[in-house]
Amino acid sequence: MNQSGYDVAVVGAGVVGCAVARELSRYRLRVVVLEKELDVATGNSSRNTGMLHAGFTYKPGSLRAECAVEGNQEFDQVSRELGIPFKRTGKLVVGFTDHDRENILKFKANGEKNGVKGIRMINREEMQRIEPNAGGEFAMYVPSSGILDPIQYTIALAENACHNGVEFRFDTQVIGIDRTYAGDHYQIHTSQGDIDARWVVNCAGAFSPWISAMLGYPKYYQQGFKGEYYVLDKRAGAYLKTPVYPAPNDKGGFSTHATPTIDGNILVGPDSYLTDEREDYANRGDRLAMLFTDGRRMFTEMKREYFIRNFAGIRWKNCDPETGEVLDFILEAKAEHPHTVNLVGIESPGVTCALPLARRAVRAVLEGEKAEGNAVKENPDFDPIRHPIRRFAEMTLEERKAAVQENPAYGQLICRCENVSKAEILAAIYNPLGVHTLTGIKNRTRAMMGRCQGGYCQTRITHLIEEELKLEPEELRYQRSGGWLFTGEVRKETQ
Repeated sequence: MNQSGYDVAVVGAGVVGCAVARELSRYRLRVVVLEKELDVATGNSSRNTGMLHAGFTYKPGSLRAECAVEGNQEFDQVSRELGIPFKRTGKLVVGFTDHDRENILKFKANGEKNGVKGIRMINREEMQRIEPNAGGEFAMYVPSSGILDPIQYTIALAENACHNGVEFRFDTQVIGIDRTYAGDHYQIHTSQGDIDARWVVNCAGAFSPWISAMLGYPKYYQQGFKGEYYVLDKRAGAYLKTPVYPAPNDKGGFSTHATPTIDGNILVGPDSYLTDEREDYANRGDRLAMLFTDGRRMFTEMKREYFIRNFAGIRWKNCDPETGEVLDFILEAKAEHPHTVNLVGIESPGVTCALPLARRAVRAVLEGEKAEGNAVKENPDFDPIRHPIRRFAEMTLEERKAAVQENPAYGQLICRCENVSKAEILAAIYNPLGVHTLTGIKNRTRAMMGRCQGGYCQTRITHLIEEELKLEPEELRYQRSGGWLFTGEVRKETQ
């Protein structure tokens, strides 16, 4: 393979890019992941509902439907390998009118064509047995749906890829790609210098059309559908254990729904409206007001006293530029653009589809090499297992005693809301990817995700990062390249 650089460069460290990296690490390949941000999952991979979708909403025969069903059915094993929490909760799609019933039955038939198992219609009595706080008069019950933490999943994929030899380069934005070396390699121009790679795999998410154009493919037309969310604290979580979605509208889309998170919170949202900005993640007061009204129809216990946070995500959909019709995922590897795999418009259900898409992308690389007479060997040392940080909050009393005896740092709580110990913060600071932003620690431990949203623990975590990594305050960043925590002296110590 490539003697002077990398065999494969993956552009983008969202859930799909990290899944591709993990699948590539099954082979004897030198792989690098290029990410413009300071950590994995800083874009839309972290800004979604965290559903493992069953696959009943997507057009039969589409890549989206095929990968959704495949990804759903394998996820019990995937979650065990990567050490991520996952619950197969089922899902209720509820209706209020005869028109709702007609639309739900269309999706039921759709799901059955796609191979989704166990879908059935239920009456209000059975609905209430499954989820007492769901609104609606009847529902479609989908037992194979589930919930997971998409950020933890992306981190786990990346850490396992790293464990198996993949290199991650953060704060490295791709700004141009040139074909060099008699057509055999790509020279990738980045914000941190040039990188040489034999193959380029485009997993750039919201910015995938730009990378697509750099590789010689079209700069595909997309529309951005922004959605806002309420995050409700764990007191609300006691009232909802099953995701509750409204009946689909006539175009096949869903409005506001209520979804429990894997950690016991509730997400209410998203709504949906168009945006032109690729990273327009600001919340809007008027949208949140409507979201509150719509959310109460799905989840009767939605109350303002439970609100702890808001966020927004954007689904960048491939669309027909003339009609606006939403098109399928794009995954292509064309002979006229050799040594490239192009993934564009991988929005919902991208988390569910990540590994199935990754396998198809890697297959394109392997087939391309085989066609040129190059046999890519499997990595005999590939290890599919990733060991997560041990959570103090999830231990029994006896396990806690043993953990503290083994490591006294488990006996010091840094985050009271989520019961996160100093030992977990230290493990996150020394994470395999070398990330040390404040949100990097937050995403790996759940510190700062509780009721007070970091009011108690954020300064303590900041001090630990400084102390452990010997950083000056001015070197600390919250999440992104320009997100400095301190830009000058806050106070002076006096003698």
